[in-house]
Amino acid sequence: MADSSFDVVSKVDRQEVDNALHQAAKELTTRFDFRNTGASIEWSGEETITLNADTEERLLAALDVFKEKLIRRDISLKAFDAGEPAQSGKIYKLSGTLVQGISSENAKKITKKIRDEGPKGVKAQIQGEELRVSSKKRDDLQGVISLLKGEDFGIALQFVNYR
Repeated sequence: MADSSFDVVSKVDRQEVDNALHQAAKELTTRFDFRNTGASIEWSGEETITLNADTEERLLAALDVFKEKLIRRDISLKAFDAGEPAQSGKIYKLSGTLVQGISSENAKKITKKIRDEGPKGVKAQIQGEELRVSSKKRDDLQGVISLLKGEDFGIALQFVNYR
């Protein structure tokens, strides 16, 4: 029998993020406490989201609204890296980026964790920005998934291609 395997990835469904962004933008335009504050949220590039507001408090409140929409769409907050608020003239701006892919540093941490604490006979291979975990026993793979879910690597992990 061939080895069973699955891939560990860190990807974000851009359409879901886009939906969350549009929901947040709609809420910013309709909510009473955001009236006349210049609060807005928009894409600036492929992976960057920019928030604007007249005051830092309204900017942080707009960020909370966006994070709430991300959570409702089942997108981990680890996938959105928000920067620091910066004043630009009379407007406060905040830029955040979507974090996708597993860096080689994080991939090495994950493989070390699997080697040290995972079941025997489980192999992990780094393949670009994802990780392939394979074993002869499917139960061992389930154990590795639960092990990785219990650990915080600072990135959002998804488990795909389970065969």
